[in-house]
Amino acid sequence: MRRRLVARGHTLIEFVIAMALGLIVTAGAVSLYTTQRNAFERASNAMRIREAGLTTLMLIGQQLQMAGFVPADVVGYAAPPALFGCSGGRPTGADNSPGCTTLSTGSDGVAIRYVGDAVSTWPSSSGEITDCVGQAVKSSDAALGTQGVPVVNRYFANVSGSTGEPELYCEGNGNAGTAQPLVEGVERVRLRYWLAGALDAINASAVPVDQWGNVVAVDLCVIVRGAPQGQRARYVDCDGVSTLGADLRPRQAFSRRVALRNRVEAGAAS
Repeated sequence: MRRRLVARGHTLIEFVIAMALGLIVTAGAVSLYTTQRNAFERASNAMRIREAGLTTLMLIGQQLQMAGFVPADVVGYAAPPALFGCSGGRPTGADNSPGCTTLSTGSDGVAIRYVGDAVSTWPSSSGEITDCVGQAVKSSDAALGTQGVPVVNRYFANVSGSTGEPELYCEGNGNAGTAQPLVEGVERVRLRYWLAGALDAINASAVPVDQWGNVVAVDLCVIVRGAPQGQRARYVDCDGVSTLGADLRPRQAFSRRVALRNRVEAGAAS
């Protein structure tokens, strides 16, 4: 007997069910990809914030530890005060008589002084003493002879005129008047000073002019902001207050206390 061949196709219901299952699988894959990507971006953002904060603490902290340093073979050098700070502004003017210029960011600024030599600083390609951005510093103090060079580095945070992003800047006396960006994302620097025998740290504006040589330690805090994310985030500021961010950028504060190692020697020399 001859078999009859009957052509069979999928029904409309089977087609709709297959489409629905395909859409569910696709939606699940897209949702998983989006979740993983958002998690990766948040983790990358947090890592960039952390790196910027710790780098800033290291850079300024190392310079604060150098404040007031004078090489051992320099005798009788009348060194000026190792520090000069500004509340809500940056140090400007001559190195031996600086003033303060207000910053729109509200960031504090500090000028750090010490005598550099071939051991305490990285020498330039020609063997000269360098400032905070690697610029060669020329000696202008005859009292030091060839034993060292006065170095003055000024740190503050400001908004970049080219990118619009906040950055940590340093102006070294290798090229006075020209500040160079060091770390991106640093929105604010907060500095409070411990005077010898004091019970609490104070802002730069409360330090008497004749008391900068009596600073024994500095409380350093920086606030770093990251890239925009989906919602406003809370962070703990430099005063320990939980604050809701004004925009969609996450922020984090980093802090440390730095003792001035060379205060006694600087005070004795002056």
